Amino acid sequence: MRHVELDALIPAEQAETVLHAVRRWEKYPDLAPHVNATTVHASYPDPRASSSWELHFRSGLLRWTEDDTIDPAAGEIRFEQSDGDFDSFAGIWSVRQDGDGVTVRFDADFDFGIPSLEGILDPIAERVIKETVAWALTGLFPGVRIRGDVELTTPAAVGA
Repeated sequence: MRHVELDALIPAEQAETVLHAVRRWEKYPDLAPHVNATTVHASYPDPRASSSWELHFRSGLLRWTEDDTIDPAAGEIRFEQSDGDFDSFAGIWSVRQDGDGVTVRFDADFDFGIPSLEGILDPIAERVIKETVAWALTGLFPGVRIRGDVELTTPAAVGA
């Protein structure tokens, strides 16, 4: 199982505003060049929120449908794949007020279920997922500061 994490600080924002902006999955194709398409089947406050995703991955598309649970009181969005290309994929967005700004943490675990290819596929998928989160946050909040080693590639290099 591979773990992906990303931390960001969004200055001069409120946690509730950030949480509700992050959950707008339908905007992600315009925000993140790796995202080919998203379909929102049901969204908050529907307790059965779900969305489908297509990310550019290698020379094709990585697809999955996830069940999304949004908990504004906890500042969390939990997701788990219900169908798709991963054997398993689940994670959480955590949004916390941090003084006059907001800390966002994205954590996810995935497994393709193909041990013989994990050395090839897992690092690429980790990079694509991490960059997608970073691009989305950067698009939603131009003042965001991404922590850690994330190098956003230009849209021309997306299919890599």
